[in-house]
Amino acid sequence: MQRINYQHLFYFWNVAREESITRACEKLHLAQPTISGQLTVFEEAVGEKLFYKNGRKMALTDTGRVVFRYADEIFSLGQELTNTLKGRPTGRPLRLVLGVADALPKLVVYRLIEPVFQLPEPVQIVCYEDKAERLMAEISLQGIDLVLSDAPLAQSSSANAFNHLLGECTVTVFGTPQLAAVYRPDFPRSLTGAPFLLPTSNTALRRSLDQWFDTENIHPKIQAEIEDSALIKTFGSGGAGLFVAPTTVETEIQRQYDVEIIGRIDAVKERFYAITARRKMKHPAVTAVLENAREKLF
Repeated sequence: MQRINYQHLFYFWNVAREESITRACEKLHLAQPTISGQLTVFEEAVGEKLFYKNGRKMALTDTGRVVFRYADEIFSLGQELTNTLKGRPTGRPLRLVLGVADALPKLVVYRLIEPVFQLPEPVQIVCYEDKAERLMAEISLQGIDLVLSDAPLAQSSSANAFNHLLGECTVTVFGTPQLAAVYRPDFPRSLTGAPFLLPTSNTALRRSLDQWFDTENIHPKIQAEIEDSALIKTFGSGGAGLFVAPTTVETEIQRQYDVEIIGRIDAVKERFYAITARRKMKHPAVTAVLENAREKLF
């Protein structure tokens, strides 16, 4: 692909935003064969599929997501140019493309990026959530500035990126007031047979918990294994079982999910990493995240 056909890119961008060729046609007032044909030509020029069918929706492939992020930036700049030529104020903010591993607790993620909102220069955050491995792969494609993860980038990875250990903290076991009344006495022995909501086995936290359960000869009753950390807390707030979360945000968790502390597991540590592209090391928002985590949060 030697030159980009920006008309094809524009059609692609609209289909990706609408998740439907039909809706994109309605928005652009074009016939469906027109856009379908141009998308096919564009995919042939790129050399890879950009969409796949997900039910009735047009979902982006890995390559499609990378192309979409660049297209979004290109057409945002185009809109700014139009506004400038028409005499409208723009005040385009600095842009931070952030990847968040789906296993990370959302309250911790917010605490990590909170100082970005306090910077003197406005910053627009574009946040994506996905598997850590996929997010780290996109750093090598220069689609993401910063990835927040529970695990570092593997040493064997060829990505041109840096690992930063932001910090670590112990974990706390939470439950509804009813469950807390039952399982708080004689903690942690009381956890044997207790209903538990655990992260899935592909997470660092789950592996640490399994090792601790085994070492302490504790055998909880696994009610559910849930990948999304926010969904675990939602289930837990409904009384489906006990769950763990980072001790550093336990006050917020108690308040937001109406749960109580059952006990703390000092032997289990949850670690938090930032992975940055080498070319983004001096990004002021990235610097703010790294400094806040090391100096204040942990």
